[in-house]
Amino acid sequence: MLTLPLLAFVVISGTIFGGYMAVTYLPGLLASRRLERRLRDVSGFDTPAGEPGATVVRQQDDGPLPGLDKFVSRTRAGSWLGLLIDRSGVKTTPGAVVGVALAIGTSAALVAILFSGMAWAGALAGLAGALMPIAFLVHRRSARQKRFEEQFPEALDLLSRAIRAGHAFQTAMGMVAEELPDPVGPEFKKTFDQQNYGLPLRDALNEMAERIPILDVKFFVTAVLIQRDTGGNLAEILDNLAHVVRERFKIRRQIRVHTAHGRFTGYVLLALPAALCIALMFINPEHMNLLFKEHMGHLMLLGAIVLQTVGFIWIRQIIKIEV
Repeated sequence: MLTLPLLAFVVISGTIFGGYMAVTYLPGLLASRRLERRLRDVSGFDTPAGEPGATVVRQQDDGPLPGLDKFVSRTRAGSWLGLLIDRSGVKTTPGAVVGVALAIGTSAALVAILFSGMAWAGALAGLAGALMPIAFLVHRRSARQKRFEEQFPEALDLLSRAIRAGHAFQTAMGMVAEELPDPVGPEFKKTFDQQNYGLPLRDALNEMAERIPILDVKFFVTAVLIQRDTGGNLAEILDNLAHVVRERFKIRRQIRVHTAHGRFTGYVLLALPAALCIALMFINPEHMNLLFKEHMGHLMLLGAIVLQTVGFIWIRQIIKIEV
């Protein structure tokens, strides 16, 4: 009888301890490895040119699980996960994300089966636990893109002022990379380094638009590339683009004010059944236990979850207005 509780305790404790160790020591370890690799590149004594192993091709950083990283990188899901990690700004690898997802999913499934005794509850808990790292990356990506949108008009103004002062566009990009914080600064620095190391500016800007899938960035890249082909006052173009971006922000905030009632209604309708279920479990537990013990109750719970999710998504789509 004590085997399952002991196993669940060991798995959960190991997962928590491993997550703490990863969060505490992994960033410093990765930073030291990047520093050592940069010092070897600068010194030039590590691998002489022409010998096996000497390359100028950009290499993928190995994570804490190199074997799993190689396996995941060969799949289409691994490519999508790598792009998601790049857009989120989290310093990790696809193999590490898959490993954490498997650990959390297994722990959640064991705990659910231990306390409920139902296999379907363990499957749902395991699936939810495995999706938690992906949900975290998606949340970080959305938050990072929002910060980029807020800082982007300032970057356009700085580019415009630098060009008016007589600097070249590439030099102005380097100034933006040095002056502005994350995420605008690092993204411009990555683009500046790419074109500085020999990649054509058109390709570097297109890669920037791919990393940051925001409409304003696509406008910026298109405007710069057209100006380089046809000529014109780039500083004035950037000023007008910054003005348009700020006006879009004003309209978006006004829309959020007008749609606040619909969003609040969606949150209330989503939380009301769960809150009522918890309240009835305290008021009349025998009546509510039928939902968790009978097969028909299981089907009703599953149907309620599906219908609640569909209703919430429907309300979100109704109040969603693209600007």
